[in-house]
Order: sequence, then structure tokens, then C-alpha cells
Amino acid sequence: MGCGTGFLIDLLTKQRSARYCGADLSDEMIRVAKKKQIEGAEFAVGSADKLPYPDETFDIVTCSQSFHHYPYPEQAMREAKRVLKPGGLYILSDTGIGGVGTWIDNHILFRLMRSGDCRTTNRKGIEKRMTAVGFTVADSRQVKGMIYTVTGKK
Repeated sequence: MGCGTGFLIDLLTKQRSARYCGADLSDEMIRVAKKKQIEGAEFAVGSADKLPYPDETFDIVTCSQSFHHYPYPEQAMREAKRVLKPGGLYILSDTGIGGVGTWIDNHILFRLMRSGDCRTTNRKGIEKRMTAVGFTVADSRQVKGMIYTVTGKK
């Protein structure tokens, strides 16, 4: 989800041979990803809240540094759950600090910057959202600074 130019998929293909699919809302990002001709990867234009894949397609869905761009975050999580096979993992990594910092980002900075950022939260906020849409939180960690990763299991 939110694969951008295919950077993560490119890294993953060098570690393990598998079928990789990337979806991003931006035609331009998908064009760049396809131009890389990453072996074993396919890319499609698609919104995180309406993924272009059938139910129970994937073992793992990743969302790396794009969740704060989603205007409908709960729907995006429901979509990740929909396309995951039973027992599949949703690995979400993003940036957020929580507390007053989150309020300032969401109510002041994002509106002023007009950068495409919609809403941020911290690791605990993501855990709550995952649980609310039916995931079991399998792992949650602060990676470095404001960067966190939360893994939900379907």
C-alpha cells in the first residue's frame, strides 16, 4: 500500500524471490516503479481505501511511510485486512509523536504545508486503530526517533 516508486519492493526482491504487488494513488509514482523493471513485481494505480486486488490475495501487506497521507485511514486498514489471507500480516511503519505534537501536526502544520499529509498518530494510536478494525497486534515497536512499526495479524 502506498508503494511509491517501488523502493521497498526493490529491496525485498533482492532478499527473497516471491510475487510482489505495489499499489499507489499516484500515476507518476507507478510509472517510475514500472520503469525499474523489478523482477517478480507488478504495480497498479490504486487507492489504499479501494485496493485493486481480490479478497484474501496476500500473505503480507506493507504500508511504509504513507499512512499519514490517507484521508480515510480506517478504510485503508479494512482494505489491508480484506486482501490478506487468514493469518496474514499487516506491517505498518510510519512517523508520529503523539500528544501535543500530533495535535499541532494535524490541526496546524499539515494545513499550512499542503504537502499531502492528512493525519498522523503515534504507535499506540495505530495499535488502537488496528484492534478496532479486527487485527490482533502481533508486534509494536519504536524503531528510531518518531518512526514506529506495528504489525497486525488477521
